[in-house]
Amino acid sequence: MKADNFTNIPQTPDNIDMYVIRTCIWNALQKSAPRLKGKFLDVGCGKKPYKSYLLDNHFIETYTGLDIETALVYEQGVGPDVTWDGTTMPFEDNSFDSMMATEVLEHCPDPLLIVQEMKRVLKPGGVLFFTVPFLWNLHEVPHDHYRYTPFALERIFRQCGMQLELHAHGGWNTSMAQMIGMWIVATKKGKRRKRWAMLLNPFVKRLLKKDAAMQTIPLTDGMMINGLYGIAVKPA
Repeated sequence: MKADNFTNIPQTPDNIDMYVIRTCIWNALQKSAPRLKGKFLDVGCGKKPYKSYLLDNHFIETYTGLDIETALVYEQGVGPDVTWDGTTMPFEDNSFDSMMATEVLEHCPDPLLIVQEMKRVLKPGGVLFFTVPFLWNLHEVPHDHYRYTPFALERIFRQCGMQLELHAHGGWNTSMAQMIGMWIVATKKGKRRKRWAMLLNPFVKRLLKKDAAMQTIPLTDGMMINGLYGIAVKPA
């Protein structure tokens, strides 16, 4: 299987910063995908890296990729099926059975408005899968607005009248593994990056195994998390 950095993520010296978070997102999507079905919307779809997996392996009948016109181009010739202005989605009410938004909400200046808009185009009983970073560097500057705590997300979704299940990707160990990778790529170049990656990769793997052995990551006082994923449901 060819490495694509989304569903087959290489753990290489040049990718050690992305390896942890992309693996976390991919694992969370696989856990949540059985709840996604029918007419499906991918909000902030980018290069649509999960399209084939979702259509081939689950109950999704149609896939629509949505992104803003000024979105980053990850791959020439691959883009959204529909564009929008970042405020109003060009769809009728109750248009989709399910949707996802991976690493999108941190880029929204008014997240409450966007969650309300996603709820609007979901059918009653419809499901939203989403992820957000908690421990990540500034990116897509100046369009990087938030790092959400679980409690901020709970407030936003509660205000929008959606039922929310929230989980952490990982705790202290995963967070440390992610920071090591980010530090290596941000501060080391060429052969020095390769040497540092070879030195610290075994430690990174051990850290990830420790959190993987936990059934859940408690969202309690004193816990460090690297990111969050959730399932939000529009009341039937």
